[in-house]
Amino acid sequence: MAARDAAAGAARLTWRATRWAEGRVRGQVVKRVGGPARARVIMLFGGVLALSGADSAAVGAMAPQLERALNIGNTEIGLLSSVTLVVGAVFTIPVGLLVDRVHRMPLLTASIILWSAASILGGLAGDYFDLLIARLLLGAVIATAGPAIASLTGDYFGAGERGRVWAYILGGEIAGTAVGFIVMGSIASALSWRASFIVLAIPGLFLARSLYRTVPEPLRGGQSHLAPGAVELRPPSPDQMVAAARAAEFEQPPPDEGGEMAREWARRRGVKPDPRLVLDVDPRSLSLAASIRYILSIPTNLWMIISSSVGYFYFQGLSTFALLFVRGHYDIGQAGAELVLALLVGGAMVGTLVVGRLTDILLSRGYLEVRVWIPAICYLGAALLLIPGLVSRHETPAVWFDVGGAALLSAANPPLNAARLDIVPAGLWGRAESTRTVVRSLAQALSPVVFGGLSVLIAGIFPAQTPIGTHPHGVINPSETRGLEVTFLVLLVTLAAAGLVLLRARRTYAPDIAAAAASEQAGRGPRDRQGWSGGPPLEDIPEGSSA
Repeated sequence: MAARDAAAGAARLTWRATRWAEGRVRGQVVKRVGGPARARVIMLFGGVLALSGADSAAVGAMAPQLERALNIGNTEIGLLSSVTLVVGAVFTIPVGLLVDRVHRMPLLTASIILWSAASILGGLAGDYFDLLIARLLLGAVIATAGPAIASLTGDYFGAGERGRVWAYILGGEIAGTAVGFIVMGSIASALSWRASFIVLAIPGLFLARSLYRTVPEPLRGGQSHLAPGAVELRPPSPDQMVAAARAAEFEQPPPDEGGEMAREWARRRGVKPDPRLVLDVDPRSLSLAASIRYILSIPTNLWMIISSSVGYFYFQGLSTFALLFVRGHYDIGQAGAELVLALLVGGAMVGTLVVGRLTDILLSRGYLEVRVWIPAICYLGAALLLIPGLVSRHETPAVWFDVGGAALLSAANPPLNAARLDIVPAGLWGRAESTRTVVRSLAQALSPVVFGGLSVLIAGIFPAQTPIGTHPHGVINPSETRGLEVTFLVLLVTLAAAGLVLLRARRTYAPDIAAAAASEQAGRGPRDRQGWSGGPPLEDIPEGSSA
C-alpha cells in the first residue's frame, strides 16, 4: 500500500514537473522558431517521435522487472525491441509510397491511435509469448512516423532552417527516451511492467487528437512554408490548391520564402548536376521499384543511409541495456541509475540542439558540405569519448565522458535529416525516408539481439573475472555486467566506421543537391525545362539518363 501511495505521489509530481517543463519548452520554442504556428507544428511532430523513443527506451528500463517476472534473459529482452523494428521495416516501404501520394495527416493520426492500442495490449499480455505478439503488432503501426514527419517537415519549413528545426523535432525523440528510461522505469519498479505499458499508451491518444484538429495537410513541394511570425495554422484555400496543381504541371514553382540555402550556394559555386541523376518526369509518378532504385543511386544518400543506420545500431543497443549496465557497473540502485541516464539524455538533448543550429549558421556562411562533415566528426568523437566512460568504474568523472559521447552521438542526426531533404527531389521525400528507415530499422532490430547475445557469450567466457562489488542495490549479475561492458567497448568500432563512411559523402553532396534541383525543375513541365543555372541546360542531357 505504501509503495502504491509513493508511486501515485511520484506520478503526480512527474505530471506537474512535465507540465512546467512543457510550458518552459513551448515558450523557448515559440521564441526561437518564429511564432506560435511554427512552434505548434514542431512540438507535435516532436511528440510523435517522442512516442517511438519512449517505447524503445521503456523496454530497456523495465528489463530487470521483465527478467524476474517472465524468467527471461538479455537475449529475450533484446528480441522484444527487435521484433518491433523488423515488422516496422517491412511496413515502411509501402507506407512511404502512401506518404508521397495521399494525405499524410489522417494517415499519421490513425497510426498513432493504433500504436496506443498495441501498447495497451502489451500491458495486458499474459506471458512472454503474448508480449512478443503485442510488440509485433506495435511494429506494424510505427512505420508511418518517419516518412510522414520527414515529408511534412520539408513542406512546412525551408531548407535554410531545417537543421535547426530537425534539432527541435528530434529533441522530442530524446525527451521521449528520457520518459521511457526514467518515468516508465520508475512505474515498473513501484507498480509493475504492465502498468508502464498502459500508462505509455495514454499520451498517444491525446497527441492523435491534437494532430488531427490543429495541423492541416500542407501543399507539397515547399509551397506551404510557414512564415516567421505566423500565429495560426490554416489549410490551403481552394484557389491555392488549384494554383499549386497548375504550377506543378506547367509553371515555375513559387519562390521559396524559407530560402533553399544549400541549393543557392551550389548555384553560386557553379556546381553541375550528375546527368545520370536528373529525372525527366515528375518524381511522384515513379513506381515504387523505380523510386527506390533512384533513391539508392544518389551517392550521398547511400553513404548517409549506411552511416546513420550504423549510428542507430549502436544507440539502440546502448539504450536497451543502459539501465542494466549502469546499475551493475557503478553498483547503484534504480534511482541512482535513472539519474545517470537523465544526465545522458540531457547531454543528447544539448548536442542535438547546438549542432542543429550550428550547421544552419555555417551553411548560411557558405560552408556547403557542413551537413555531412560535422556528423562524421560527431560519430568519431563519440567513439573516443565513450571509451573512458565505459572503462572507469567510478561515476565521476566517467559519467561526464558518457554524457559527452551521448551528446555527439545524437548531434549527428539533425544535419543528416536536413541534408537528406536537400539531395532528394521533393516528390520522393516520403519514399526516401522510408527507404532509409527500412535499413535503419533492420540495423536497430539486429542491435539488441547482437548486444544481448554477445554480452551473454562474454559473460559465459569470463564468469569469475569480475572485480565488481556485491550489488546490494539489486540483482544485477556481475558477469552479466562485465559482458555488457566488453560488448559496448568492442562495438564502438561501429561508430568509428559510421564516421569514416560519412566522410566519403563530402565530395558528392554538392552535385547531388544540383541534381535534385534539376529533377524538380524538369518534372514540372515544358516551361521549366530551362536547365539548372549551375549546369548544362536540361535539353542537353542525354536521353535515358534518368534513373
